[in-house]
Amino acid sequence: MPRSPQALLLAIAGGAQAATKTASFNVTATVAKNWVISAHPLALGTFDGTNDLAATSTVVVRCTNGTAYNVDLSKGASPNYAARTMSNGTDQLVYNLYTDTTYTNVWGDGSTGTVRVGGTGTGFAAATNLTVAGRLQASANTGPVGAGNYTDTIVASIVY
Repeated sequence: MPRSPQALLLAIAGGAQAATKTASFNVTATVAKNWVISAHPLALGTFDGTNDLAATSTVVVRCTNGTAYNVDLSKGASPNYAARTMSNGTDQLVYNLYTDTTYTNVWGDGSTGTVRVGGTGTGFAAATNLTVAGRLQASANTGPVGAGNYTDTIVASIVY
């Protein structure tokens, strides 16, 4: 019995089914504990020998989510945390850095009456801004001080 050309094509197409095989694989990544820290300059202003100066700045921390950290501030060029000093090369001004504008807690490394600022990371997309409060008091700077620009370099370190 003769077959129609359409029937013949359908029979061929039906018999030529594609075979499929599959394999699966895992894609992995490891998240390492990591911390990123940056700090903004702190400009206290112009001191005329009679006025107190105060200003704030920010230390920015980004950490792996759920990871605890502490941020320490160095003494700068000072021999101790009790009275940080900035200089113009020959003269010095006494100032300090605090954890907030109540000026109660000197921000240091946890030693000698200083405190550290700590927290827990919230992920790299969410920065944590830590306020650094600086203060220079006229009553602590009564000696001879020459005109000029005074500086100190503080290192902010994240400890984990």
